[in-house]
Amino acid sequence: MAEVITMPRLSDTMTEGKVAKWHKKVGDKIKEGDILAEIETDKAVQDFESEVEGTLLYVGVEEGAAAAVDSVLAIIGNEGEDISGLTGGAAAPSAGSEEKKSEEQPKAETVETATAEVPAGVEVVTMPRLSDTMTEGKVAKWHKNVGDTVKEGDLLAEIETDKAVQDFESEFNGVLLKQGVEEGGAAPVDSVLAIIGPAGTDVSGVGAPKAAQASGKPAEQKAEAKTEEKAAPAANTSSSDRVAISPLAKKMAQDKGVDINAVQGSGENGRIVKKDIENYQPAAKPAASAPAASAAAPVAVSFVQGVDVEEPNSQVRNIIAKRLSESKFSAPHYYLMVEINMDKAIEARKEINSIPDTKISFNDMIIKATAIALRKHPQVNSSWAGDKIIHRGNINIGVAVAIPDGLVVPVLKNTDQMNYTQISAAVKDMASRAKNKGLKANEMEGSTFSISNLGMFGIETFTSIINQPNSAILSVGAIIEKPIVKNGQIVVGNTMKLSLACDHRVVDGATGAQFLQTLRTYLENPLTLLL
Repeated sequence: MAEVITMPRLSDTMTEGKVAKWHKKVGDKIKEGDILAEIETDKAVQDFESEVEGTLLYVGVEEGAAAAVDSVLAIIGNEGEDISGLTGGAAAPSAGSEEKKSEEQPKAETVETATAEVPAGVEVVTMPRLSDTMTEGKVAKWHKNVGDTVKEGDLLAEIETDKAVQDFESEFNGVLLKQGVEEGGAAPVDSVLAIIGPAGTDVSGVGAPKAAQASGKPAEQKAEAKTEEKAAPAANTSSSDRVAISPLAKKMAQDKGVDINAVQGSGENGRIVKKDIENYQPAAKPAASAPAASAAAPVAVSFVQGVDVEEPNSQVRNIIAKRLSESKFSAPHYYLMVEINMDKAIEARKEINSIPDTKISFNDMIIKATAIALRKHPQVNSSWAGDKIIHRGNINIGVAVAIPDGLVVPVLKNTDQMNYTQISAAVKDMASRAKNKGLKANEMEGSTFSISNLGMFGIETFTSIINQPNSAILSVGAIIEKPIVKNGQIVVGNTMKLSLACDHRVVDGATGAQFLQTLRTYLENPLTLLL
């Protein structure tokens, strides 16, 4: 009998999984223990093994796609077995979607019918999209009233977008028959803004659907022109300030290298409009004056346009974004900073690394010192749990590791009981496997405190977002050689800055400060860690 394999829950926080790779395809023989697929969770990519034997009859999630926990991942059974009853649930939405499409078709026809109501010679002007984030516009001021004669290039209104107030000019000739939005009122993009046509035309039957189609293209072109105008450099700023010209005509003149001072405007009060630039023909000039004219003409600049590329987020990136947002907006963070003299720590590391087969880093020393300091300040090794605070019995330090998809935090269990060599080996092993997505879910769970070190990148000081459910995270900067005061004398010393982000619900300011004082003592006097 066929067995339904569901998307497994591979971590306690996993809500959906992504199939990174299928190792079997439909029709393949499956044995117990065979790897079916690689599942990308919110923390890592893990091999998923089959617990049943048979033939792979159905794949419920395509490679690269994601599905919720407990949804159908695959079906394994006997070759040729009928599994239509098991996959019917998945097929139903497709049928429903077909019905939905068939239901939508008549609606489209209804819209077509509605658009046939616009009288001949009438143009429907829609609310333009004047910025890429604009969803509605507000009419700040009407420059034309119903019954006024409108010419191409005339200002119809001033439109207030989500970014600025812009002039909106007409692209049509006629009489303003209707204002679709009152002055001071707002309307969605592509809704009816105005109707222009022959005087006396009845436009009471013109509906909103026509607004989206009749002048949709002009509106889009208009919005594009306005947006480009806002971004384009003003090549003739000094000249255009003294010449009456529409914004669109000004942009066209800049693009074509037309001297607007030489253009005769046909708009209201001699204003230069779009068609004046389109129809402009430069007058022939004597050969002697050509060099001077050439020098005065604006220089056309050619830009290579970049291409925007969209990249779907991985499961790890989505979960990181969700977790960090929840932590930052739910836990009241505050930050404490301290500067450490690392001269003795540098000497101690040299002596330790002189021992054969021993190689530790400053990060290993900081992890060890932090673990011992947490012993003396258990309040920092605690978690907020709504109506109570949980004081953690074990000291498990999470070490932030950068991976291509973002950041993971493998955990050193019982860190306070580990020596330098054990810490060094564990950190190197987990960091290497983290970058290859080889960590197991249980290796990234159970941290009680976290450390993030950007010192190796030359960062002197920074602050981090707390890794919930921890109540604090330590940010470690670079060791910097600089002048310091020692015994009343200015000498060269090595310093390192630490920043502690605390959840104020659990760790009070004095508690966090005392923890940093203890940590400073251990790092400035490394021998105390051996006591």
